[in-house]
Amino acid sequence: MTDSPLGDAAPPPATRCGFVALIGAPNVGKSTLVNALVGSKVTIVSRKVQTTRALIRGIVIEDNAQIILVDTPGIFLPKRRLDRAMVSTAWSGAHDADLVCVLIDAKAGIDEEAEAILGKLATVRHEKILVLNKIDLVPREKLLALAKAANDRLGFAGTFMVSALSGDGVDDLRRTLAAMVPPGPFHYPEDQMSDAPMRHLAAEITRERIFRQLHQELPYQSTVETDSWTERKDKSVRIEQTIFVERESQRKIVLGKGGAAIKAIGAESRKEIAEILGVPVHLFLFVKVRENWGDDPDRYREMGLEFPRE
Repeated sequence: MTDSPLGDAAPPPATRCGFVALIGAPNVGKSTLVNALVGSKVTIVSRKVQTTRALIRGIVIEDNAQIILVDTPGIFLPKRRLDRAMVSTAWSGAHDADLVCVLIDAKAGIDEEAEAILGKLATVRHEKILVLNKIDLVPREKLLALAKAANDRLGFAGTFMVSALSGDGVDDLRRTLAAMVPPGPFHYPEDQMSDAPMRHLAAEITRERIFRQLHQELPYQSTVETDSWTERKDKSVRIEQTIFVERESQRKIVLGKGGAAIKAIGAESRKEIAEILGVPVHLFLFVKVRENWGDDPDRYREMGLEFPRE
């Protein structure tokens, strides 16, 4: 009697899976780091602060581990209702995750915002990793002093120095996160990079393009919704989106003289969405005034935010 070949097969390696929250002040590079870790564009990246409103997750496979990155809104001093919702969402992401990556802009150092975040992180029980980003802009001596100062304030399980933009140090961070997430089965299919539906990601891409095109001309009280998504017989996709602003003067800014601004926004957004989908895209943009949308609970739910009651 011979042994079954199945009896000699090595057991499959145990898998690990966990949520890793990225916490930091606005513009420290959280979205850029998520994209570098995933290896593909998942969250919007803008020079304007406070562009990430909801917990958009990037998903990384490293060896036998699945790392689910929770890219939280930048933590800042909230003034408006939308600000309060974003800050509340950021802290809930930290408390709900398995690990927390604390990002500090190496050039800015421990400023007032970073100091406040480090103080409040003492209430978060999970292991915390310090990530000093933008190290290419700072001398090594200053980096070592900054790492020591941050570790003196909070007990970190590890310290990493990276440049999310160039990718320097990102591989080491990815491997460490893979080893630190808890044992368990994968939560998502292996070929899925983000749990944000493509309709939402497409809206985020258009919103980013608005910020890049208009810079300081348009305030943050603008949002984009994907109204329709039709896959055509020729494999192309037809997308209709509405850009909502709060005042007629803002609508004119988005349209631009002779429709020049909206055409440029649409062309750039269409190109990027098509690159991600791998098929031709027909994008149609509309601009509407929706007064006081910042006080509408339905808009918050669409963005994945809790509506602050006070």
